[in-house]
Amino acid sequence: MPLLIASSTRVAAAGNKPKLIDEYLGRVNTGHAELSVARMHSPEGWQEPGQTPEFDELTLVLRGMVRVEHRDGALEVEAGQAVLARKGEWVRYSTPDGADYVAVCWPAFTLAGAHRDD
Repeated sequence: MPLLIASSTRVAAAGNKPKLIDEYLGRVNTGHAELSVARMHSPEGWQEPGQTPEFDELTLVLRGMVRVEHRDGALEVEAGQAVLARKGEWVRYSTPDGADYVAVCWPAFTLAGAHRDD
């Protein structure tokens, strides 16, 4: 039988400004370790520390733009576009003008597995 996920769970966010993360599928909301799916509402001027995660992450931008810095430069991912950051790659996410987006991580996101810069 299909599993109805009637609501998300709000989880803590890293970064210089408050960002809303609502996890629908993952370790916190459903106990799934294989995959996490979360909707992000990120304010103007938000940025998080760089990270070298132990998981792949697909970022699908719904509104605004997400800047993804990487070792060779930066990508500006606009609404309707997505970017895939592979595990082991250094990346830093920011939303200069604010954005709404969906993050899909596999295996599911863990704070310890993000390996954020100090």
